[in-house]
Amino acid sequence: MWEEQLDCALKAGISVIKPIMDIYNRGFDVEIKEDNSPVTEADKLADKLIREYLHKCYPTYAFLTEESEDDKSRLENDYVWIIDPVDGTKDFVAKDGGFTVNIGLAYKHEVVVGVVIAPATGDIYFASKGNGAFHQIGNEIKRIHVNDKTENLTVLCSVFHLNEKEEALIEKWKDRITAKRKVGSALKACQISEGLAEISYRMSAGTKEWDTAASQCVVEEAGGLFVKPDGTPIRYNREDVYNREGYIIVNRKENILL
Repeated sequence: MWEEQLDCALKAGISVIKPIMDIYNRGFDVEIKEDNSPVTEADKLADKLIREYLHKCYPTYAFLTEESEDDKSRLENDYVWIIDPVDGTKDFVAKDGGFTVNIGLAYKHEVVVGVVIAPATGDIYFASKGNGAFHQIGNEIKRIHVNDKTENLTVLCSVFHLNEKEEALIEKWKDRITAKRKVGSALKACQISEGLAEISYRMSAGTKEWDTAASQCVVEEAGGLFVKPDGTPIRYNREDVYNREGYIIVNRKENILL
């Protein structure tokens, strides 16, 4: 199951790479939204194009996206596309390449399809429930899996959102966590999924469903865990879209270090 939905999500995501990069390369204005987060023409255009593409494939599915009004009608639908058209808008504005297109599909509150695309590099990560996780660059596609390390761990931190609680945890577990790298947006989850790191913290309420849905599917299908601090998975298509408890991404349950 889910192969057809995954194929549609991949095509929708790939279709916005050029429009996003055209805006990225020619320059753009930055608006500040009510929640104090930035938004650009690329966010808005990609949101529109992705929704239109997915709606043609699955006209009865609902939507939850960062750049569209949420009228809560999605709560009555078992199938919900959860989209962040440009995850890491601050990375986009800074032109550091660390932004992604995130397309997830939730079925009865569980994420079952995930596509994460890095337009600046061409990296594509994708997964669907029960079918594994994959990394595509150019025409090369390889199945990916987390590594099994429990010592000498590498933690991936946000470029713009690292907070004191996260820094304290990294310090607390410095005997186990011996390396730290800053990585933008959903790319932290993707790098853990392909065995390049082992742990990432987000110990704040700042993220929302569209920040995590797609990459959670990739992590889980790669054999990792993407959970709330109490160890329970994040559920989707909630009335409150904030991930208020935060989350931790790890390669193995032994590395849930709190």
